[in-house]
Amino acid sequence: MSRTGRTRARLALSALGTVAALTAGVVTPAAATAAESRPRAAERYVALGDSFTSGPGIPRQLDTRCGRSSANYPSLVRNELAYSGFTDVSCGGATTEDMWKRQGATGNAPQLDALGKDTTLVTVGIGGNDINFSEIIGRCINPVGEVPRDNPCQRYFTRNGTDELDRRINETAPKVAAVLKAVHERAPHARVAVVGYPAILGDDIEGCRKSMLIADGDVPYLRGTLRRLNAMLRVQATARGDLYVNTNATTFGHDACQPFEKRYVEGLFTRPWTRPAIPFHPNAAGERAMADAVAYTLVLGPRR
Repeated sequence: MSRTGRTRARLALSALGTVAALTAGVVTPAAATAAESRPRAAERYVALGDSFTSGPGIPRQLDTRCGRSSANYPSLVRNELAYSGFTDVSCGGATTEDMWKRQGATGNAPQLDALGKDTTLVTVGIGGNDINFSEIIGRCINPVGEVPRDNPCQRYFTRNGTDELDRRINETAPKVAAVLKAVHERAPHARVAVVGYPAILGDDIEGCRKSMLIADGDVPYLRGTLRRLNAMLRVQATARGDLYVNTNATTFGHDACQPFEKRYVEGLFTRPWTRPAIPFHPNAAGERAMADAVAYTLVLGPRR
């Protein structure tokens, strides 16, 4: 293996180890609109979710086991909308099962335990680990040798004549529905917002080759998979009359394939000394964009 190949492999394996452990000042118009309609001070907000909610690597880390940041979107929404009561139990690596059970090595308590009859807002960001984001990343990056021009990852996940990732999304749908049902049972007076995943891959094929080491033909395939995951989350939310937050829209054009200065989501190669975040996850600007989307949706969306 060449020196370049060894370096790429080492960086890729280091990044995957981090992902497996955890995945497993500008006021925008949306935020300004939200600030004009602040909730009552007595309202209580609870945030549930995985690493895309918790914000691993982003300073200041409040819980290193869960990768939970004081600058993640729940914290920013809490500050923007002035909730006096706030509990964030999001945790890297969380699946829908971890809503009901203690989460393995992190020690995070069942996330649903944070809810109560006094809860007035719940955001839920879950589903990516149910379809196994970490495995998908591990299978689809190419840390050694030339990045292919075709679609080896897509061929792998469709090798049996059906799309394995579509199957996983379909199987996750009733799990998300069960989580939302449990949220309403435990917090019957709460507004509930399901938060979708941000734009990770864009349409810059060469940028994705350099930043993500993903084969050209696999970029549109994986981008479509994320869109289908978000579409499923939207269906599950709206089926119960809950809100859906389209963070893909607020992060579009700032995906991990863009130049460093434009990214809201980091690629395989990050700049931890200037913009701390773990690979394939939102950085501080990405969490801020997600917070804007949540605040905007809460202000303009219907109330129960």
